[in-house]
Amino acid sequence: MDTVAERGLDGLTMAGLGRQVGMSSGHLLYYFRTKDELLLQTLEWSEGRLGAERGALLSRPGSARERLHGYVEVYVPDGPRDPHWTLWLEVWNRSQNADEDARHRQAAIERAWHRDLVAILAEGVSRGEFRPVDPDRFATRMRALLDGYSVHVAVGLPGTGRSEVLVQVREFIDETLIPRT
Repeated sequence: MDTVAERGLDGLTMAGLGRQVGMSSGHLLYYFRTKDELLLQTLEWSEGRLGAERGALLSRPGSARERLHGYVEVYVPDGPRDPHWTLWLEVWNRSQNADEDARHRQAAIERAWHRDLVAILAEGVSRGEFRPVDPDRFATRMRALLDGYSVHVAVGLPGTGRSEVLVQVREFIDETLIPRT
């Protein structure tokens, strides 16, 4: 993951990666077949770690609003060239030419993020913490917003650092979800 973040997939050779991890390129190809498969399996591994973090977030006590802010903090990259987000950018870049299996695996990762966000939103609506919105539709819109901001953070666009994005998203949540009293 760090090598992809540092060099991008185009700068990664199986021979170079093999030297880094103490394996031959043939051994890597035996397990991964292609660089695209290596990329997708690395993303799945990384997402497994984040999925566990999201699961802990969803099960902790507190308000739905607090969990929503926690979800956003897990979602948004730490900064430019964030290894996890660099993997996503590489996967999205290759998605148009991916086979059906790869597309289904990528969609499964996306669905897990979506499902967890819908659960937080539905809980907040049912408790009266959030305005009555359709949790599925709102989650789709919010993830599009988060993806857009996250790409800006990951590629290092000026004025879109992590802290600025977190402020913008909190304002969006307050303006669109929190009931007016």
